[in-house]
Amino acid sequence: MTFKTYRLRYGKVETMKLLQKQSLLTWNLIVLFLVGCATNQTGTNSKTQKLDKPLRLAFITCVVNARFFEPVKKGVYDAAEMMSVHCGFIGTEGVDLQAQAAMVTQAVKDGYDGIALNIIDAVAFDDVILKAIEKGVPVVGFNVDDHATPNARLSCVNQRFYQAGQSLAKYVLPNIPEKAHVLMTMHDESVSSLEDRLAGLQEVLKQKQVRRTVIVTGNESVKGAEVIATKLKQHPDIRIILNTGQSDTEAAGRAIEKYFPNKGYWSAGFDLSQKTLSLIRQGHIRCTVDQQPYIQGFYPVIQLTLYLRYGIMPSDMDAGTAIINKSNVEQVIELTKQRYR
Repeated sequence: MTFKTYRLRYGKVETMKLLQKQSLLTWNLIVLFLVGCATNQTGTNSKTQKLDKPLRLAFITCVVNARFFEPVKKGVYDAAEMMSVHCGFIGTEGVDLQAQAAMVTQAVKDGYDGIALNIIDAVAFDDVILKAIEKGVPVVGFNVDDHATPNARLSCVNQRFYQAGQSLAKYVLPNIPEKAHVLMTMHDESVSSLEDRLAGLQEVLKQKQVRRTVIVTGNESVKGAEVIATKLKQHPDIRIILNTGQSDTEAAGRAIEKYFPNKGYWSAGFDLSQKTLSLIRQGHIRCTVDQQPYIQGFYPVIQLTLYLRYGIMPSDMDAGTAIINKSNVEQVIELTKQRYR
């Protein structure tokens, strides 16, 4: 993300106060509109509206306790408070497609009014999503979407992963030598977002005729660092590691910090953690791409609530590709402490 500082050319205190008042007024109007939407029942005949009781929404994901989902959860609960709805955030400990699909079916049985689902596989959730919608329970996606096959979900708030992989590759391409041997990592198999990012990276790197070795590190960064270090020792010609997810990005930085400091190694990848940001500050990780998870929790709540109350159709949203490097890492560190990044 690019941070810009704007100066008031005329230095008028009155101008500053006016701008602040205008900004505050704008946000107050937005909140009043949303609150008004929650209380005004006049003139709407939507079959989906549910105004007789507080709405209950279920967020269902894989790897539910991963650090990545902390800002997602904050976005969920901030939006739930704003819209006066109840939200539950549940999921599997690891990647278990069958168990996660079963949670969708159970959420419908448990009477949830709407579901936000992390659609990490292009096929595994098609049937349960369709059945939920047929029973009157709307489903939207968050974090990962299904672009490969027809799917009944109403919308998704997520990063466009293939394009994000291309964006990272274009950013680091000037620093990659022609025909370099590059290590590329995923922290889990069978996760479409990681596969899409990897494909985007590989497409751009063809310009440099890069040779690649691809490995799976596992979802624990400390153990993943050992996996990466072992592979680097097996291939001493590799100096660059490109990663596709949060834990393997952190793992690559840890491996360089522990085994290869000041030896010309560097990495770049995706997503944020306190350790990843520290490793960027130290120079072991050159950059990471933030997919802004806070909004991936926030906007599905807004979309489901507006749909259930007023029939306003949800729409797809791109969560973006914000580059974090040494130039802005200090600001992002502060925001991660507040769980906005």
